[in-house]
Order: sequence, then C-alpha cells, then structure tokens
Amino acid sequence: MHVMILGGGVVGVASAYYLAKAGHQVTLLERQPGVGLETSFANAGQVSPGYSAPWAAPGIPVKALKWMMMRHRPLVLWPRLDPALYGWLARMLANCTEEAYRRNKGRMVRLAEYSRDALGDLRAETGILYDHRQKGTLQLFRTRKQLDHVGDDTRVLDAFGVPYEVLDPGGCVAAEPALKLVPGVYVGGLRLPGDETGDAYLFTQRLAAICEGMGVTFRYDSSVARLRLDGERIESIEGADGKILRADAYVAAMGSYTAALLRPLGIGIPVYPVKGYSLTLPITDETAAPTSTVMDETYKVGITRLGERIRAGGTAELAGFSNVLRTPRRRTLERSVRDLFPMGGDLDRADFWTGLRPMTPDGTPIVGPTRIANLYANTGHGTLGWTMACGSGRLLADLISGRTPEIPSDDLALDRYQAAG
Repeated sequence: MHVMILGGGVVGVASAYYLAKAGHQVTLLERQPGVGLETSFANAGQVSPGYSAPWAAPGIPVKALKWMMMRHRPLVLWPRLDPALYGWLARMLANCTEEAYRRNKGRMVRLAEYSRDALGDLRAETGILYDHRQKGTLQLFRTRKQLDHVGDDTRVLDAFGVPYEVLDPGGCVAAEPALKLVPGVYVGGLRLPGDETGDAYLFTQRLAAICEGMGVTFRYDSSVARLRLDGERIESIEGADGKILRADAYVAAMGSYTAALLRPLGIGIPVYPVKGYSLTLPITDETAAPTSTVMDETYKVGITRLGERIRAGGTAELAGFSNVLRTPRRRTLERSVRDLFPMGGDLDRADFWTGLRPMTPDGTPIVGPTRIANLYANTGHGTLGWTMACGSGRLLADLISGRTPEIPSDDLALDRYQAAG
C-alpha cells in the first residue's frame, strides 16, 4: 500500500519509519526544506512517560488564575476574538473533573510507556544516536507547600505503576550533583527514574536518513493546499503549487495545522496551538550543569542536558498561531536557569526559540482512523510529542496494516469526541 504522510515533525517521521518497516511504500510531504524544523526543533528534550498527564485536572482553573498573576508566569492567555480558542477552553474545563482526569491520564500513560519501549526497540534496531540519556527526571520543589502536596502526584503514579522516589535536599543532590551549589533554593523533589532525555530534532533528522535508506520518499518545500474527496475516500492531494499527488492512504500529522487541513472535509479536530519557548545554551562547567532533566515546579520549566548543551523549555502561551518571540518569556526561562544552575552554561550565548504545541482539550493525542476510510490522524500530542512519537507511529502502522495494535487504541481515535457528545 502507498501511504502518504503529511507533516515532517518527529511524529510524522516516526510514522514513516514504522510504515516502511511494515512493508508499505511511503511518501512524506513537508512544507519546510527539511524535517523537524518546526515544533520538533528545540523542545525541552524530555521523554517523560512519568509526566504524561493532562493539563485538564481538578483545581487547574484556580491554579491557572494564580499562574497568570505571577511575574514569571507559566501560563499566558492573550485575549483575542478567536472562537476556536474559547471552544477549546470550554472543552478543556469540562475535562477538569476527577473522573475525566483519571480516564485521560490512563490513556496518556498507556501510550507514553508503550512509546518509551518502542523508542528503546528502535534504538536497538538502528543504533541511532541523538544525545540521549537514561537518567530520569527530577521534579524540584522550591516550597514546603509543594513538597507537602507530593502525595497528589504519587497517588496517580502508584495507580499506574510508575516508579518514583520522593527525595529530601540531600537526595536531590545525589540525583543532580550541581544542585549542591544552590542550597536553600529547593526543599525536596520527586524523581522519576524511568524517564529519558534526547534531542528530538537530531533524532528526527537521523531517523529520516534511516527512512530514506528503507525507501521512504521525502518531498520537501511541499505545502498541502487541500485534500480532494471522491465519495467517502481521499482521491488525491492538491499541493500549493497546483500539483496533484495520489496514494492509497493518507496520514495527517501536521501538528497544530491539522485542524485547518481537515475542516473543509467536515472533520472537526479539537486541536489548538499552545505556544512554548526554549533556550539552548552551551555548557561552560560540566560540574555545574544538570546530568539529566530538572523540572522547576514553580515556573514549570524543564532544564535538560543535551550533550554539551543545556535546554530550558517551558511556558504555555495561548496566542493563536503567533511565532513572535516575547522577551518576558525569555526572562522566565533565564530566571529558572540562574536559580538552579547559575554556573552551568552561558546565558549570553543562548538561542531563544518558540514553537506551537498541538493540544487537545483532554490532553490525549488523536491517533487512528477518521470517518473517511483512507484518512488517518496522528496529531494533538501537546507537550508530549517527543515522548509519544514512536508509540504513536508504531500503533498507527499497525492500524493501517490491518494488525491489532499491542495496546488498546480505540479511545485514542478522533471519534472519542463524538462518543462524548
């Protein structure tokens, strides 16, 4: 079968790999001159099944109001005349219940843990290198109140069998030795030893090269204008240049832009762009830099070691499809790095970046068939696209190949929104 993938981020390229491995002829279309140049380019670098949880949770509406009042706020909402935004927010608020949180968390952990295992298998099969480390994640608490509420997190981890350690300051230093340089900044932490780190862009680039060796065709500078229907099937794709391209099946993996692509077909995908920011700075002192990932709970910033670099990523900004780099967001990232790893890297030489994370209201990505027989979706992974990419790609390849996936997948497809009314 000839399968055409629309989108060359980490999710699209992972899908190409597993489809090619399953024996399909694969073509990938990407509007940029290469793969991984948008949301996958400079994300926080975490492969974090342990942190796979929906933003929609009990208590989040109140917390969100508090966050937006902070100087270095992790959440920013730009008031705008955007019905899609307010519809998405309403759906998200509807998921802020205990029942919905447990359901959505279960879906996300299931896919994330499967994806971590798939990534490990892929690494063993291909020998791919991408500045990866398997040293866990440390969620760092600055206040006693944060530490006292660690039970809220560990109860969920216990329910899903995720290993963890609750640490005092000495335990935090044992996990991340550079923290001994900033005593008094933190009171404890929660460590998830099963999490990993790695450069998603490097992974995407190198996996694309492996895919080419498997026969996958990559068509760059190829924007999709529209999908052309013939009855209940996609008949072809019309490119922005007017060219018509055909395949047997199609995978929409265009991140935040997938919703606009499918809307003319009468398919509503509740995916909205949530803007994130990152800083990438060279390490100046190995002993003062993180060894893996530290999550600054106060500012919701992840600080990750990627080879000879430090990547600090965070902020959730609801600003439509804006790619403007805003200085206040940079200041928040700088504040977190200075507080925790002040001598680890050179902030004056940091690269500042932003990307649009495709978020669903319930936090779970949309992976699977649509109501159009030969059209599939693989999008909506939010902040966890890197974490879930391999699992999503392998699961989708099974579905397209007519095989039963290794994990339950019906509740990951788009029709869960129709089922919910």
